[in-house]
Amino acid sequence: MSRYDLLVRGGTLVVPYVGTLRADLAVADGRVAAIAAEIPASEAASVVDATGRLVFPGAVDAHFHLGIYRPLAVDAIEETRSSLVGGATTVLSYFRTGQHYLNKTGPYVSILPEVLDAVGGHAWTDYGFHLAPMDTAQVHEIPALVGEHGVSSFKYYMFYKGFNLSADSRDAKAFTMSDEYDLGHLYQLMEAVSAAGAGADRRISLSLHCEQAELMRLFIDRVRAAGDPQTLKAYSDARPPLTERVAIGEATTLARATGCAVNLLHLSSGEALAAAREARLAMPELDMRFEVTLHHLCLNHDDLDGLGGLGGKVNPPIRGHADTEALWAGVLDGTVNWVASDHACCLEQEKGDQLWPALPGFGGTALLYPILLSEGMHKRGLSPTRVAELASANPARAYGLDGRKGNLLVGYDADLTIVDPDLEQEVTTGLLLSGQDHCPFEGRKVRGWPVATIVRGHLAYEDGKVLGTPQGRFLSR
Repeated sequence: MSRYDLLVRGGTLVVPYVGTLRADLAVADGRVAAIAAEIPASEAASVVDATGRLVFPGAVDAHFHLGIYRPLAVDAIEETRSSLVGGATTVLSYFRTGQHYLNKTGPYVSILPEVLDAVGGHAWTDYGFHLAPMDTAQVHEIPALVGEHGVSSFKYYMFYKGFNLSADSRDAKAFTMSDEYDLGHLYQLMEAVSAAGAGADRRISLSLHCEQAELMRLFIDRVRAAGDPQTLKAYSDARPPLTERVAIGEATTLARATGCAVNLLHLSSGEALAAAREARLAMPELDMRFEVTLHHLCLNHDDLDGLGGLGGKVNPPIRGHADTEALWAGVLDGTVNWVASDHACCLEQEKGDQLWPALPGFGGTALLYPILLSEGMHKRGLSPTRVAELASANPARAYGLDGRKGNLLVGYDADLTIVDPDLEQEVTTGLLLSGQDHCPFEGRKVRGWPVATIVRGHLAYEDGKVLGTPQGRFLSR
């Protein structure tokens, strides 16, 4: 009988917070069992050659939307398959009641098992859920969700108090199926999250989508009154960075008052990043962490509008080139804690040719490591270690997975991706193995791609193909 189940030989291991080292890595019972300069191939049941390649911890794609526009089971199998292409071995998906997803409301104690039943057996990656308490009754469920159901992170969407998801309706209550979804609701939600985190052995946090609804109303009305252009630039003008800045101010003020740990999601602009920095400086006692997405780092509305179509509609909107460079500066100087995809499979038929009813969101999980390597490491000098921290270790630490996910150390789950740092490919929709039929990154040349992705010791993806059957498990955090 072999000592190890799997041996990854000849590669350069990228170890977050430590650095890179040329070493072999052995796996037993789904976990990293040994790291050494050389481990004999005879000691392993199977061997993967990583000579000349970088071995990263599997990415923890911490911002995902399973089942937002399609059935949960369909999204689970097709979109976590796409995650393997980008080197992600864990996805943390947002879920809420109201319109979209299951299109209903009720207690999470009964709805969460329904969600888990739908996803179970269909995911290629391990997975967890962030939950959004949409009414007071759901806020009261937070202690049980933390203590009994393994949910350690929650969400509040600041613009939902005035708009639906597409921002083409102001009937917010019908959309959220809730009572008062306002700053009072946010305050009581923060109180509950803070109380759940007091004395806990893990971080309990609230994630925030920061756009201010009253200002959105004004700017949307102005854009529509000025001729209502059907462009992504118009969408950005209608939800400008000022709405992010004001919402960040509101949210962090309430977080300080309640002592709630917060995550500011998908900062989309230089102004939003500046507001986040100012809050961190003004409130050093507050645990706040910052996320940016691949699309806000790499796409701009001028380029996408030149190609035509509304495939790039997303919330918050795609901004201009100056904003992408400001966000990269935040990645390079350490302000940004992690990068995620905000993956939401949205078919072209749901976009159409009318700006306001077009559904927001698109896929990107297959580009998580590739974009960070191509645009970050090769183009801007980001170290491989920092790439691993942004894609894997930092979100794992933020969301209750440290010790299991996010690193290559002995005892961690054997989640890893083997990357050819010099492999250059042009992004095509088919290459990403998603159920989505379009891609805003289409045509971009990207250098640095996973050639194999391993989930808890199982080789799940190699040379452009998924292997075996879905092995993903629910992560109680």
